[in-house]
Amino acid sequence: MIEYVLMIITILGAILVLMQRDLLKAAILTGIPGAAIAFLYQSLLAPDVALTQAIVGSAIVPVFFALAVYKTRRVEE
Repeated sequence: MIEYVLMIITILGAILVLMQRDLLKAAILTGIPGAAIAFLYQSLLAPDVALTQAIVGSAIVPVFFALAVYKTRRVEE
């Protein structure tokens, strides 16, 4: 049952990211599906994959997206 809950959280998190107007918020919120998938892997008894997903999907990718959005913003003159 926990697997289904985590899959629903992943889908709802992805929909939440897609509904954001602010790119910086969307970049930060990409960590929600990544964390849910990491918990899903842990519940499926794959701790090595869960750790990799937690590091990459919940930490590195959202930070890189946020940095890319922050660095490419237009400066109002």
